[in-house]
Amino acid sequence: MVGLLAAGSMTGCASGPRIETRPVVATHGVDKSTDLRIAESALESGDTQLAASLFEKALKADPSSSRAELGLADAIYQAGDLARAGMLYAHVAAGAPDDPRAQLGLARVALRERNLDDAVARYRRLLAAHPDNPVAAEGLGAALDLQGKHGEAQAVYRAALARHPEAQGLKTNLGLSLILDRRARAGANVLLDIAGLPDAPAQARENLALAYGVLGNAEAAKRILTADMPAASAEDNLRFYQNLRARWSTPSSQGDAAGNAGSGHAASVQPVPSAQVSPQGALE
Repeated sequence: MVGLLAAGSMTGCASGPRIETRPVVATHGVDKSTDLRIAESALESGDTQLAASLFEKALKADPSSSRAELGLADAIYQAGDLARAGMLYAHVAAGAPDDPRAQLGLARVALRERNLDDAVARYRRLLAAHPDNPVAAEGLGAALDLQGKHGEAQAVYRAALARHPEAQGLKTNLGLSLILDRRARAGANVLLDIAGLPDAPAQARENLALAYGVLGNAEAAKRILTADMPAASAEDNLRFYQNLRARWSTPSSQGDAAGNAGSGHAASVQPVPSAQVSPQGALE
């Protein structure tokens, strides 16, 4: 799916779980923090089922543990159960309104559910409280792009990139935002900076293929796509690019690029935050 940056997902500017050296516990019980660290590692590696099971176990053992409840919410969110994840985030936020992980979770849920006004408001508050954190900027930019406010989104991405030039999620979304803003060549130039890196997100390559496709360079787009997906899927996307290019070339199509481009086609070009949910929380 071209340009569909998974909504539950937010990039890793947060570090992974810290491994702390502890003495062996010579009791019949197991150190509760051990279960939590294992759960966080499982979530970090994408094993949401194991992570959710361990977080639930930890939460039953200590119902007041916000760390366990937030971890469970992150795992459930990543598994796609937005309603339940939202309830867990809201429960933590009710007891700790300033907890950034809970607020980030609520913002992500709002974005995934396309409650865009709510998402924008939540991400703006997070960015005001954490101006140096790229995760809040990435989420705010994605929400603005989905509202069709590409210029505002690009300003958010660029301001964050000035502080964090290495943040691939920001560059990936900036490139897509420029494409949606009918500035595909500028978008391609941004994406070329990262698409060839060994650790580049797949979305960066897919968005670059989209840029080439709407610019009319189907061969370049095909080379990128076939490296990551079956030939049949690549052909579907190429047809989508061709149709999108034709539609964008007509005066009547100058309106809502983000909304129109993503509906009813083989590929979606809706920008949403690109990174995996971090079990440690991205706003610390």
